[in-house]
Amino acid sequence: MSKQILILPGDGIGPEIMAEAVKVLELANDKFQLGFEFSEDVIGGAAIDKYGVPLADETLERAKAADAILLGAVGGPKWDKIERDIRPERGLLKIRSALGLFANLRPAILYPQLADASSLKREIVAGLDVLIVRELTGGIYFGAPRGSKTLENGERFAFDTLPYSESEISRIARVGFDMARVRGKKLCSVDKANVLASSQLWREVVEEVAKDYPDVELSHMYVDNAAMQLVRAPKQFDVLVTDNMFGDILSDQASMLTGSIGMLPSASLDANNKGMYEPSHGSAPDIAGQGIANPLATILSVSMLLRYTFNQAAAADAIEKAVGVVLDQGLRTGDIWSEGCKKVGTREMGDAVVSALRAL
Repeated sequence: MSKQILILPGDGIGPEIMAEAVKVLELANDKFQLGFEFSEDVIGGAAIDKYGVPLADETLERAKAADAILLGAVGGPKWDKIERDIRPERGLLKIRSALGLFANLRPAILYPQLADASSLKREIVAGLDVLIVRELTGGIYFGAPRGSKTLENGERFAFDTLPYSESEISRIARVGFDMARVRGKKLCSVDKANVLASSQLWREVVEEVAKDYPDVELSHMYVDNAAMQLVRAPKQFDVLVTDNMFGDILSDQASMLTGSIGMLPSASLDANNKGMYEPSHGSAPDIAGQGIANPLATILSVSMLLRYTFNQAAAADAIEKAVGVVLDQGLRTGDIWSEGCKKVGTREMGDAVVSALRAL
């Protein structure tokens, strides 16, 4: 039986970085005889241009039929002034919700070759390996009611809602505990329980789930303190589990510990480990078309795709090793470049990873 992978390059630098990731994926497919079949469609601004909406119904049906989705990035200034409900980001939120991709895994791993590229001192970040588990289909990004209006006095007013149910919290907490169980057996749950009712329920439910994981050490931390601690002493963390908005912010903060957000892959999984895989960075329209974007986060997202959806650990390990080989060779895109290294473009970096993978 064939295994279907849907490619959604998206907007901005999406097509450029996706081209390199697909080269790596196709080589892995051949090298490890994985039997994948590929198809491609559009999402975000590219879908607005083609279909008039950020996620067409036919694209969503193809995503549902696929075993995994590899996505680039969405958005750009071209679509900033259109109606809010059909902006590119709405396509991303819609596909996550429709596919039930509730568990977002964002690893922040510092390759030793990039210790000096981090914005923090080497001794603070060397050896960093943190996993942020973010709830992805609930919370303030999906909550209702939401909207804006003009009050009687003429003042503009906007509102959002931050809802969470017990079942939503429980299922993401279990993902966090499961991940911690096979790592360092430490889970930090991040909330704002001193202020938010939704966070108070979050903490209560996480405590209840913890009873099923006596081998995992559970701690709690308010999100503002967690943000500070990620900068002060990030290696104290093993796995963090948190809600949609907090996870969005903290994972981007953690990206700079690794040298660049261009190094951070992500996986968004449903209850059966069907997933959508994408770099944690955005579409970077300011550098789109220049051939200078870092494709490594997207290439490492391919590794996560192989590992989590298809259980192909050997192929996943090989891609990660190939990235390490390329960094050992001193090749760097501009975002991770330092004195003494060779600055390369998107295509050259992708070709180098392909060559390293082929040689393994």
